[in-house]
This record gives sequence, structure tokens and C-alpha cells, in this order.
Amino acid sequence: MGNPIQPLELDDQGVLRFKSNKLVDALLDHGQATGLGLNELRFKYHGPEYADDWQQLSQLIGYSLSGYGELSYVSDYTYGVAAKMNEEKLNEKDARISYLENELSSLKDSLRESIASLYGIHPDDLRR
Repeated sequence: MGNPIQPLELDDQGVLRFKSNKLVDALLDHGQATGLGLNELRFKYHGPEYADDWQQLSQLIGYSLSGYGELSYVSDYTYGVAAKMNEEKLNEKDARISYLENELSSLKDSLRESIASLYGIHPDDLRR
């Protein structure tokens, strides 16, 4: 399942952000002052095996939801679940379920179209 998703909140300018973790902020400030800031961490820990940790760290430092979705290491799944948590006011578990149900529905629709085309029938003939 990966790491948990931070709650979202509006900042003073009305930007929707993940709730930052003050201890993580303090650790990053200390790391930056001693030569191990985010850039150095990214250089050292940049492989796909670290993607989930980077996704969580970005949340813990209070990334905006819109900016988060643009990060190269953020999966559509994690962004989609976070967006559902906000849009539908769901807890994380229900947002994960809702996101996956939508993905499954889209996949079924896509397969229905392809199978109907393959057999030369109307897609509605495959609905049950």
C-alpha cells in the first residue's frame, strides 16, 4: 500500500497543501545548514526504489496538492487518492477504494470497446 497520505489543509493564501510535519522541517533545516539539503538527498537517493519515500517527504514538507501532481516521482495513484480525499472529503482508506473502483470501471469500459470492435458488435451488447 505504500506510505500514508498526509491530510490536506488550506494555507494563509488559500493554497491547498499537505499538512507539513514540524520535525521534518527542522531536520531539513539542519541538513541544509550542514550540507545535506533536499538537492543532496535527491542526488544520493534518486532511484525508483525511493519513489514512495520521496512522495511522502514531499507531503511532509507541505507541498501544494497541485504542485505535488507535477513531480516526476509522484504516481497517478497517490496523487489521485490525495485529490479524492480532498474533493470527496473521504478518509484515506475510502479514497483509495474509490480511486481503484474508478480505475477498474475505466478499464472495463476500455476493454468493452476493444472487444466489441474485435467482434464487430456494439459495445452496449456486452453490458451486463
